[in-house]
Amino acid sequence: MTQQTRRTVAANLSLSLDGRYHGPGGPADFGAFLPYVATDTARDHLVRLCAGATTAVLGRGNAEGFLGYWSPVAGDEAADPRDRAYARWLVDTPKVVLSRTLGTAPWPRARVVDAPAADVVRGLRDAGQGDVLVNSSPSVIKPVLAADLIDRLYLLIAPVIVGGGERLFDDGLPGTTWTLSSQVVGAQGEVAAVYDRVR
Repeated sequence: MTQQTRRTVAANLSLSLDGRYHGPGGPADFGAFLPYVATDTARDHLVRLCAGATTAVLGRGNAEGFLGYWSPVAGDEAADPRDRAYARWLVDTPKVVLSRTLGTAPWPRARVVDAPAADVVRGLRDAGQGDVLVNSSPSVIKPVLAADLIDRLYLLIAPVIVGGGERLFDDGLPGTTWTLSSQVVGAQGEVAAVYDRVR
């Protein structure tokens, strides 16, 4: 009898130097990151992070916001090819949207699940093939990180201190060890880093 290998659970997020994923104005305060998220370094990072992923997991806010932005990019021949590749992956890949309020899925090839994030990701990890990517959704990443279910972190670190806003790494997380598997420094000082969990 062969033992099934668990899927790799990855997560991606843009962070400031002070570890925040938005500014002091709340979730819509992303202005400090804008100069860095469309650089060559950031675009290459997007292509890398979705290369082996066969399931995307998103929170409701990103699922709804990404639909409006990325769906048109998938068919836009004038868009950067890396943006198109990421957009096509996002449109075509099966998606799990975690929400307590959505009744229907906001994307094709998506299903809405109202359950604790760690339970959902654990179930996905233990069935199927290919990587599970928790896609730029801190409301999902944080509880999954707290449950020590993340195997790989794709971080785009912007060279800014925003001085307020929510942090990814809250106090009280379990102590874990990570290895830096890849880092690319962009022309504006942004860093695309990949960390793998040491188990």
